Amino acid sequence: MNTVNMLQAKSNLSRLVEAIEQGEEREIIIARNGRPAAKLIPIDKLEGQRIGARLSHKKLTCLSKETKDSGESVNFSILA
Repeated sequence: MNTVNMLQAKSNLSRLVEAIEQGEEREIIIARNGRPAAKLIPIDKLEGQRIGARLSHKKLTCLSKETKDSGESVNFSILA
């Protein structure tokens, strides 16, 4: 278990994530003012999908008060 302070984590986030992905570290604790604040751990693979890809090009019903009665829909895309 490795512990880094907030500034180190911010400056080296890509390297920290890479260490987790490659199994070099099982978890990394991020501390704020010397106290643990967050834990960086690996997640299970998402079946080859990028996060956010599941929602791209979906059609949602707009729930704003102005369009609720009309049932107007909104198309959107997520840019990743």
